[in-house]
Amino acid sequence: MTESTDFVYSTEPEPHRIRTKSILKDHPDIRNLIGRNPLTIFAIIGLVAFQVVMAWVVSDVSWWWVVIAAYLLGAFADHSLFVMIHECAHNLLFKKKAWNTIAGIFSNLPQLFPSSVSFQRYHIKHHSFQGIHELDADLPDLWEAKLIKNSTIGKAVWLLIYPVFQAIRVFRMKEIKPVDGWVILNWLACIAFGVAMYMFVGPKAFYYLLFSFFFSVGLHPLGGRWIQEHYIVSGTQETYSYYGVLNTVAFNVGYHNEHHDFPSVPWNKLPQIKSSAASYYDSLFSHNSWTRLWLRFLFDRQLGLYSRVVRKDRGKVALTDESKPDEDLIRKEEEAAA
Repeated sequence: MTESTDFVYSTEPEPHRIRTKSILKDHPDIRNLIGRNPLTIFAIIGLVAFQVVMAWVVSDVSWWWVVIAAYLLGAFADHSLFVMIHECAHNLLFKKKAWNTIAGIFSNLPQLFPSSVSFQRYHIKHHSFQGIHELDADLPDLWEAKLIKNSTIGKAVWLLIYPVFQAIRVFRMKEIKPVDGWVILNWLACIAFGVAMYMFVGPKAFYYLLFSFFFSVGLHPLGGRWIQEHYIVSGTQETYSYYGVLNTVAFNVGYHNEHHDFPSVPWNKLPQIKSSAASYYDSLFSHNSWTRLWLRFLFDRQLGLYSRVVRKDRGKVALTDESKPDEDLIRKEEEAAA
């Protein structure tokens, strides 16, 4: 087989709103799962505390142990903090949006790189406009795919500095305001935290946090999660779930089809969507190993950055859409019944 040299273009609408409507029709009880989980804040506090304590523990050991600790422990903690930031982006902790934003900024502190508030803006558009290149920052740039190609070395470098490529992508998002007061607060908080760790705990503590961040999103088996979500491995299916054991330490983030179908359901209830509407999800291709997928991505020349579905038609979704098709459908049904 020849290697792909372009994305997979689709004229079909993104699949999630259609499936959400069908699932709610067949399983109306799922609407009871929609809501918030304020107890998630305690997971955030625990993860931030864990990273601070670990940074202090490794502040007086050899550099080898700093790297090992970051790879074996810190990467998992930071990955979980990304999941917490994701929950905050969907306002799934508290009723007031500002409280969720503050919780997201707090989750972001040990990661050093300020991204929580910006992620919230771009991620919501990813839900509303999945596959629309100028609005979906989860899609690689065309130059990015051309640069990396499908070589093992190229993909390894891409995973290693994955956050850099993500940051560059936002410059193509012309219809999203890049900076405001919340973004500035996010930057100031993370910079202040990083400086404080370096000055008062030591350089090894700082670099432990830095290494943890890069390992959590790239050249690490956890990097398989970023490939799992939307990289095509079966036909033209564009969203995939992961049902492996690491969901237990990653707050069910693997339930990605379920999340896209019901973005207003918090992390702890996502497995209930799968069990309630099993006929819908069992028919979809899914993954059970991030490590195996990560290795396949690195060494399979048929799987690369071009393995993504792209569409040009925005459909009838408004730019201001908050991407909660589950809540929208329920509200419309209630209005029609009134």
